Amino acid sequence: MTDLSSRRLVVTGGAGFIGSALVWALNRRGIDDILIVDRLDETEKWKHLVPLRFADYVDADDFLARALDGDDFGDVGTIVHLGACSSTTETDSDYLMRNNFEYTKQLALWAVDNAARFVYASSAATYGARETDLSDRLDLRDLRPLNMYAYSKHLFDLYAARTGLDSAICGIKYFNVFGPNEDHKGNMRSLVHKAFEQIRDGGTVSLFKSYRPEFADGEQRRDFVYVKDAVDMTLFLTESDASGLYNVGSGRAQTWLELVRPIFAALGRDEKIEFVEMPDQLRPKYQYSTCARMESLREAGYAKTPASLSDAVTDYVRHYLIPGKSLDPADKSAS
Repeated sequence: MTDLSSRRLVVTGGAGFIGSALVWALNRRGIDDILIVDRLDETEKWKHLVPLRFADYVDADDFLARALDGDDFGDVGTIVHLGACSSTTETDSDYLMRNNFEYTKQLALWAVDNAARFVYASSAATYGARETDLSDRLDLRDLRPLNMYAYSKHLFDLYAARTGLDSAICGIKYFNVFGPNEDHKGNMRSLVHKAFEQIRDGGTVSLFKSYRPEFADGEQRRDFVYVKDAVDMTLFLTESDASGLYNVGSGRAQTWLELVRPIFAALGRDEKIEFVEMPDQLRPKYQYSTCARMESLREAGYAKTPASLSDAVTDYVRHYLIPGKSLDPADKSAS
């Protein structure tokens, strides 16, 4: 087991969505000897850091260069590497390879060489177009990612498996995570965030029509997981000595309709849902159902049940989206 309070933690992507939520969860445990590593771009993700407690901040490029040069960042015991370019529409393959593959590889090797626990974000996008048996125990060589973001993540998973590095580190395949602190993500925000704005501003939400007869409009399904549950699972894996790849999701496939209806309820609005045409370029690779198989996490000892989708969406809308708040460890009203 890894005692997260005994040595310094490094959280890359610590100003981003899951990263800042992870720091929030650590702060709520009384842990603040944390080094935040990120790139503060032109978005306002810096605001996520304001209520958080941490020891220092270092730019992502400076951190890796200095670490490889032997700079002292304190007694680093754990690195949770969540920093990446997460845009599924990014077309600069060189950038994605440098940022998502090469950076992760160098940092993982540095962590192992320095006896630090290394946990990193892979992605459920590495499963490609699969709609069944989304198991973290599949042969990685059988997976076929559909975009360059997913492929850059998949390549590191393959590298770790090929070299045996996977036995010393832990990778997490996040499914559809939503919740507070995702506001800076632009078009990569969850549908909850986008739908909240549509309903608040116009009273109606737009969903894609279905083009498969076995799925009615709005009945397409995803494995949605609240960010608070995702970080709880991440911290469990970080504290454990688990190695290899683990799915992090809810283990439930739920519909887009089940996702948006609690938003209307939380806003006190009547349901008004319109179904719109899906862009032609999306139709051939659109997934109609995803659901994480969670056996590996359960067998590792994680026994908690994630929040229901309705409860999670309601918490997000009422306590964060309506008041425009970020995660704050000092907020005693937050569950």
